[in-house]
Amino acid sequence: MEKSSEISGFYKLSIAERVEKIREMVDLTDEEVAAISNTGVLGEELADRMIENVVGTMALPLGIAMNVQLNGKDYLVPMAIEEPSVIAAASNLAKVARKHGGFHTSHSGSLMIGQIQLTGISDPWATRLKILQHKEEIMEKADACDPILVKFGGGARDVVVRVLETMSGPMVITHLIIDTKDAMGANAVNTMAEAIAPYLETITGGRVYLRIISNLATYRVARAWAVFDKDELGGEEVVDGMIIAYHFAAEDPFRCATHNKGIMNGISAVVVASGNDFRAVEAGAHSYATVNGGYKPLTKWEKTSDGHLIGTIEVPMAVGLVGGATKVHPTARAHVKILGIESADELGMVMAAVGLAQNAGALRALATEGIQKGHMRLHARNMAVQAGAPIEIVDEVVRRLTERKKFDFGTTEEVVKEIKAERGIE
Repeated sequence: MEKSSEISGFYKLSIAERVEKIREMVDLTDEEVAAISNTGVLGEELADRMIENVVGTMALPLGIAMNVQLNGKDYLVPMAIEEPSVIAAASNLAKVARKHGGFHTSHSGSLMIGQIQLTGISDPWATRLKILQHKEEIMEKADACDPILVKFGGGARDVVVRVLETMSGPMVITHLIIDTKDAMGANAVNTMAEAIAPYLETITGGRVYLRIISNLATYRVARAWAVFDKDELGGEEVVDGMIIAYHFAAEDPFRCATHNKGIMNGISAVVVASGNDFRAVEAGAHSYATVNGGYKPLTKWEKTSDGHLIGTIEVPMAVGLVGGATKVHPTARAHVKILGIESADELGMVMAAVGLAQNAGALRALATEGIQKGHMRLHARNMAVQAGAPIEIVDEVVRRLTERKKFDFGTTEEVVKEIKAERGIE
């Protein structure tokens, strides 16, 4: 008889009781129970407060990207990710960038957008002007929702009104532009949008449905550029190959999706490590890639007059140091300390620089040995463990695979068997 996932009162159970319930349903072994129920540094109480129906935590490997220098300041950059080669590439290309001054960065500021959707409007363009006529009152009402944010220099900065023609008829969309300072700002912006909604209905006669933050943070853009020395990259021919690879991505969304994914390998790993919302950052970045039509790379690559590679990145970076898991999660707090950052804007610039470095690493691999060869060489340790290698022989497995220049799983199994036989390991 199939077991039902409809479990009444599951949320009322303790973590241990929830785990036991899941064990009964799917016949987990003791080892599997131990794996899912480990709450690590969070502990049961904190984990249970952060999300619903908690049964444990999911650990990710944590590494530190080295050599990162922004505007003359050095950073150690924590990155949480399961994919090999990412941290190595970011560190290596950050080192290459140092020869020409490292990364040069700037930030547009900490403004976020709250959207309020008005429907049932017969005269949308006139309604737009009616709303703008009440701009000051709208901003005052928004600020009244969060006096603490205002006290620290944040709050409403502008009101922008757009008219959309949709399948449901015309909609008037009001954008509250809010300076959230060192917070990502979702809670503050959503609260303000909800508070303004009844007022907009009163002055327009329309009906409000949605009132929520936008993750396309076009007013919160981090920028970085760097020069990568041609000799360090492998010569001007490699530079030309990297630029040709970029041109491919600039014209083809199928290639561009993977190009931008590589950038986000670096950025999202830092977002996760800092306790920020990687889904919001990912959504914002990929949306931003479409704002000028089509789906385009988040980076641009050119060649300097003396043949070096120069890269730029502009990406929305809605991250914070105040509120959310960044303040709650003890590991995230430690990572912020390792970074040595003083503001959310600075954190965003570090992330943009890491994304640029990661993209440079991927393009160099594509233009030379191919992405898979280097990736698989770093992935070999994982394959060795999967093939049954005890920890004490993993390095020897990787060494022999490198000698053979073969990194497929079948070869890995053969090498593991060889070494086990040589050393008398069962």
